[in-house]
Amino acid sequence: MSLLPKRFAHWTPRYLWDRVHEHFYQRNHPSLPWLTRAANEFLAGYLQSQDVGLEFGSGRSTVWFASRVRALVSVEHDTGWFNQVQARLSRPGLAPVDYRHLEVEGLAAPEAAVSISVLLSDLSDCQFDFAVVDGVWRDYCTQHAIRLLKPGGLLVIDNVNRHLPNTSCSPESRSLAQGPDGPTWIQLSHTLAGWRSYWTSSGVTDTAFYFKPLA
Repeated sequence: MSLLPKRFAHWTPRYLWDRVHEHFYQRNHPSLPWLTRAANEFLAGYLQSQDVGLEFGSGRSTVWFASRVRALVSVEHDTGWFNQVQARLSRPGLAPVDYRHLEVEGLAAPEAAVSISVLLSDLSDCQFDFAVVDGVWRDYCTQHAIRLLKPGGLLVIDNVNRHLPNTSCSPESRSLAQGPDGPTWIQLSHTLAGWRSYWTSSGVTDTAFYFKPLA
């Protein structure tokens, strides 16, 4: 029986080992997206210069993507962080970034869903080659990402282990018995069940890839 408080129950020797490795990986690669190492390695080989991407949750990933693709739409809800990242996007050599501020602070689920829909209302279905979900309201953002992805496009969901059932040892992972995290994730799990997928884990966090069917 563990003597640790419940919130520290995941602090096993394996987790501490993984956490140390994750810390040094992130510290030694400060320009890479805050995703798993396997996810970054996959994206570095997968993305092409003609790709157009969509990103929910900005940061150092925004600059990284903009240095590799033709164009990017990035959505951020935190005003302070939005201003910081916007200043970095003037760097020479970056692709055009349509950077959008999402007003959802203090909103309940129905109002947040409407705000996201309005912000993206000018975007066309099947417009993007890839979409990354790594911000707030990931369920609603994932719904839009699926709609906006081209057939054959790539959907990336970070911290996916907190929302969809899995066998990961990362903290806050949802077990198979728990199932998806709420009704929207239940719907998404049914949709994504028919997609090819690739799930990566650092033992601290997980990033999953889903490939939208061609038909």
